[in-house]
Amino acid sequence: MDNKYNYFITSNKMYMIIIAIFIVVLIIYGHTTIGMVSISLYALLVAYNIRNTKVRKNEWKKFIEDFSSKLDNATRTTLLKLPFPLIIVGAEGDILWYNQNLSSVLKGEDILNKNIRGMIKEFNLKQALEGKENLFRYARVKGRYYHIYTNVVDTYEDPKDKIVLLYFYDVTDMFQIVEAIDANKETVMLIEVDNFDDVVKTLEEDKRPLIIAEIERTISMYAQSVNAMIRKYDENKYILSIQNKYIEKEMERKFDILDNIREINMGNTLAVTLSIGVGRGGETPLINENYAVSAKELALGRGGDQAIVKNGEKLLFYGGKTKEVEKRTKVRARVIAHALVDLINESNRVFIMGHINPDIDCLGAAVGLYRAVKLLGKEGFIIFDPTNNSVRPILEKIKNEDDYEGVFINSKECIENSDENSILILVDVHSRGYVQNINVVDKFKKIVIVDHHRKSADFIEGALLSYIEPYASSTSELVTEMLQYMVEKPKVKIIEAEALLAGIFVDTKNFCFKTGVRTFEAASFLRRLGADTIDVKRFFADDLENYLKRSEIIRSVKVFNNIAIAICPEEIEDTVLAAQAADELLNITGIQASFVFVKIKEEVFISGRSLGDVNVQLILESLGGGGHMTMAGAKLKYVTVDEALLKLKDAIGKYIREGEE
Repeated sequence: MDNKYNYFITSNKMYMIIIAIFIVVLIIYGHTTIGMVSISLYALLVAYNIRNTKVRKNEWKKFIEDFSSKLDNATRTTLLKLPFPLIIVGAEGDILWYNQNLSSVLKGEDILNKNIRGMIKEFNLKQALEGKENLFRYARVKGRYYHIYTNVVDTYEDPKDKIVLLYFYDVTDMFQIVEAIDANKETVMLIEVDNFDDVVKTLEEDKRPLIIAEIERTISMYAQSVNAMIRKYDENKYILSIQNKYIEKEMERKFDILDNIREINMGNTLAVTLSIGVGRGGETPLINENYAVSAKELALGRGGDQAIVKNGEKLLFYGGKTKEVEKRTKVRARVIAHALVDLINESNRVFIMGHINPDIDCLGAAVGLYRAVKLLGKEGFIIFDPTNNSVRPILEKIKNEDDYEGVFINSKECIENSDENSILILVDVHSRGYVQNINVVDKFKKIVIVDHHRKSADFIEGALLSYIEPYASSTSELVTEMLQYMVEKPKVKIIEAEALLAGIFVDTKNFCFKTGVRTFEAASFLRRLGADTIDVKRFFADDLENYLKRSEIIRSVKVFNNIAIAICPEEIEDTVLAAQAADELLNITGIQASFVFVKIKEEVFISGRSLGDVNVQLILESLGGGGHMTMAGAKLKYVTVDEALLKLKDAIGKYIREGEE
């Protein structure tokens, strides 16, 4: 205890001596007036220091005497002469006392009466007081690392007068060793040129070897820059073994190889893009390879041109800001269709289910697959729990068809009527968080996924067949293509063809967004089956009440960095209206993207739309949502609209900053 005071007094004396020498120098060199004034100020400073030291000493003595009175002699002696750094804090986190060893750690800094929370971020006072945690590992103090052991002492009857003793054990050397070992661990990186064939086909025959060589040279130089072992195992696939410390640097640079490879120009009309999967944090190289494979598949499923790092269950995303490129071949659609036919023929019953609050694209895809199931001679059902008003007109028209009696069932009926040999086909969804009923998914052993959304982190695993194509305009487009290969000359009802065409209409915004050659081919096929565009348009007819509500939403718009943000009035609890308002906001000159908030009970829903310059999927994905580059959504639980708005603005700000780097 005396050492603490001696240190404090000694350090003050040093400053006072230095000031005194300075005053003497002033007088010697003839600055008498300034010297006399300085002496007067010096005298006041001495008096203040003496008084302040005495007050502090009295306060510390009072605390120690009061605290010591509650302890026996052995405990008191042990506490005061403890060779480890020690801090005593109150129940509110205020620092009441610390020993000489801690003063040495702090290098003379005075922390008395300051709050421990501001000094040590790793320490959680609440957990310590409640006894939930008594060891806090690798706390950083003045550039060194400590394990902090805690002990709670009840010195008074009032629980608020509890004090916590913090013992510091220096583990800096151990921390540095562990960090060095971790930095040198090997990580597996898989690189795939995801549009290799398409890029090569855009060039003349004599230039193709040149671009292939340039791609390989760029990737090889990248591997060399990070000291990685690299092996090419296919014409467009590479595997790298790289140390963790280099992966950390690549994560900081946001994998600039994605940008470098895109700059290759040999006359190719398509930019070269990569899909990168990184696996790290596993106990063995095999586990890291499995992580890398999973990460690369996720990158490809999200449209490519991005890197994904998988560290255990944690996923980090980089890139993915370019538009998906439409594939020119229908080979995969035919292969998937034939595989699905085999699975359907092997099953007793087929159940089809979509996402929460299903839209017309979801309904159209479900109806199209149901017709294929019936043409294959199998019993099929569509799981359609209570939904929004947007699909009601077309749903009622479908239900009036003769062979649709009993086809639409709820989740409970599905669980009751399914068996081990039943199959579940998920349409327009692949995420556990957005599927209509996750209990239904967990019930089935045989699952097929058909979706067009970018693959999300919580995708449903274990599917026998997964057809996720983010380049497609809609799931209805994918189903329309598959239908032509599943059944020869399919006899589809007009209302079913119109449901599929309506699904394409909705997700392309009347053939404006994400529309490729295959989109028009699918629409043409449906038109030949009898789909009437006028009838389809009638499905989207709006009543005056909804029109006025949508206008109310748009009236609340505010513009933030050329991004329109609107909030639905409290009386409007309709996600469809919010999505429609977000679409209409894009018609305003200068608006690059739009977001509309709607609060329903304890949840805040966000609908995001853009014209392509802003990737709303990346913005909303940071809030737990997902979707496409031009159309995405998110759902936040247990937050107010104002809190959700702040989160969105932070996400937009981060997106803009990353785009400028």
